[in-house]
Amino acid sequence: MFHFTYLQAVVSGFIQGITELFPVSSLGHSVLIPAWLGGSWRAYSQTPQYLLVAIALHLASAAALFIVFAPRWIAILRSVLLWKKDEIGFRIFLLLLLGTLPVAIIGLLFNNFFQKNFEKPLAAAIFLTINGFILFGTEKLTSRRHSHIEGLSEDAAIASRVSPGQALAIGVGQSAALFAGISRFGVTVSFGMLRGLSRSVAADFAFLLSFPVILGASIFKLPKLFHGSISGSYGPLAVGTIVSFFATMLSVTILVKWFKTRTLKPFALYCLAFGLLSIIKFGLFG
Repeated sequence: MFHFTYLQAVVSGFIQGITELFPVSSLGHSVLIPAWLGGSWRAYSQTPQYLLVAIALHLASAAALFIVFAPRWIAILRSVLLWKKDEIGFRIFLLLLLGTLPVAIIGLLFNNFFQKNFEKPLAAAIFLTINGFILFGTEKLTSRRHSHIEGLSEDAAIASRVSPGQALAIGVGQSAALFAGISRFGVTVSFGMLRGLSRSVAADFAFLLSFPVILGASIFKLPKLFHGSISGSYGPLAVGTIVSFFATMLSVTILVKWFKTRTLKPFALYCLAFGLLSIIKFGLFG
């Protein structure tokens, strides 16, 4: 029977919350860290129930994202509900819809494939290394681009600088994050920058785009949480979701400021180092 302890819940929730918006892949860390710790940590992370735990922790992150950006989301939803097509919020809603559709369609079509690969540490290590190369390559290819736009609010910058084609391309790129090890936030920012956006605008768009994608994936899987397979672990799971919520709040607060002036390179180096070490460990020693 699946047994999720309070210590495992706290650690898992913290990992999820901190890494969700750092471009280092929360799913990849959810697989790799228990595998590195070994023993019961590795055993519980390689069960079908653990995916349900990861989904619950992601839902807590989605709630934190909505609260942090609540004023912006309220403005967007207000524009849609009142059908104010000339407002910035309405245009951003359409861009977010275009950015969400590709990953939703690909996720539904290949759900079983991605689920089968979720529990494999070696696969997560390989994709985390690839994630590092994506981040590093993005910075090298866009190094001369300005990172901040003066005189415009975040939403005004998104509405004026992100085209429907760019939003769709970013959504397609975001689908790569269905592989554990590829960062959803990192690949979204990278595809935005590679499509001509500044780092600041790409990051602001990625912050907003994270919420509907995480929420949709969580809701799609949520009913399985109540089928009884983890009924003995609801207490620890509740603690883990609380930790994930506050850790996400902390990480997004740090990153909103970071991407105004700084680069993806530290995260790229981290992914390359941790990914390569994990490939050596799980590829050579199992």
